[in-house]
Parts: sequence; structure tokens; C-alpha cells
Amino acid sequence: MKLELSGVWKSFGSQPILRGINLEVDQTRTLALIGPSGGGKSTLLRLLAGLDRADAGRIVLDGQVLPRIESELRRHRMSIGTVFQAYNLFPHLNALRNITLPLEKVHGLEVTRARATAEQILERLQLWEHRLKMPAELSGGQRQRVAIARAIAIRPRLLLFDEPTSALDPEMTAEVLEVIEELRHEGRDFILVTHQMGFARKVADKVALLSGGRIVECGPPAAVLEHPQSDAARQFLSRILKY
Repeated sequence: MKLELSGVWKSFGSQPILRGINLEVDQTRTLALIGPSGGGKSTLLRLLAGLDRADAGRIVLDGQVLPRIESELRRHRMSIGTVFQAYNLFPHLNALRNITLPLEKVHGLEVTRARATAEQILERLQLWEHRLKMPAELSGGQRQRVAIARAIAIRPRLLLFDEPTSALDPEMTAEVLEVIEELRHEGRDFILVTHQMGFARKVADKVALLSGGRIVECGPPAAVLEHPQSDAARQFLSRILKY
């Protein structure tokens, strides 16, 4: 993954969320975004996914400038797999259908191929016995694994995880983190918003810390997490890591 952000601004109404973000990472498989709540992490992820547009600035992913025209943005979204903290499963569809529906309606796969793809991924993520259950019948960890299955079924060029374990208890958190780590070992590119500092240290090639709508530090996990240079980073990490 190669990612360049140049002067990226995003406001909602009169409230600026991202304040001229600049970032450049190259030859990076996994980028972890960390920082205090309200710092702009989820907003940045939505811009990268093409779900929102920046007010100003430029985003370049693997040499391609993110488009601003809706028809081109739609094609970009089809190449990105996004996993939200609230799962965003269709509540009226079972686990299997939650995966096959986007494959058929958005990506144009014929029904038998979509089903075969979904079944293969569900079995791999140890969800086969739950394939006909509705989301309300699944545990939080199972729902999040179905959401991950849906994201990887489209064979995305980039996966985005927005605090995928924030609503889970420790046991379910471990389940989901194990799946994400497996994806890392497969060589998939992804960007992870997380408050799990130990996990960020373990899987990330680079860590970027957002605070107040700006990236205040970016570098290898050991450098950012163990030797923060900015006051904002030190204050945040002192609370999280109990320095």
C-alpha cells in the first residue's frame, strides 16, 4: 500500500474534523490509526473508503487520486472492504445472505458463484454452522466475523477496520483480533483504527497518531508507542499505556 494525504480538510457544518492532514506511507501492509476520541480517525477512514468527500486536499492511494465524481467514487468503493464497529449487517438477512447479496447486486456475480464464495469464507472463519442464523441470533464476535467475511468476499485491494472490537467483551475481542492477524499474515493491505495498543504494535508496519484533526506522529510502532515526540502523543499514550 502506498498512501499520500496532502492538506486534507473535512468539516461537518461549522465544525472542522480534519485540519489539513498530511501523511505519506509507502510499502506498508498495515497502517494503524490511533489517538483520542474525536481526533478524526473514523472520518479519515470514511474519506479513504469513498463514503465521504474531503472539503479540500488530495488523497492518493497506490498512485491513483481518489475521485470526486460520484460514478467514479462508486467504482472506488467497490474496491474497498470496510468493517464498521457497529457491524452494519442487514438485520433481516441471515449470515450467508449478508455476504451473497452485495456480491450479486453490487459486484455482478451470478448466484451460484456468489454462494460458493460466501460459503468458502464462512467455513474458513469458523462460521459455517451459523450461516443460516440472523444477526440477532449471533454473538457480537460472530457478527463482526460475518462483517469481515463480507468485506473480504469482494477481494478488495484495501481493507478498512473502524474500531472492530470496541463493542466486544475480551473473549470476543480475541476472536476478532485473531482473524485480523490471519489476514495480516496473508499479506493483505489494511488500515486499522484501534484503541488496542498491544495489537497495533503487533500487526502494524506504521502507526499514525491523530489528535485534534491532525496527524501529530507517524512511524514504526516501537518509535511512536515507546518514544513519542509530541506533547499530544505523550499525553494520549500516558493515559492508554499508563506511562
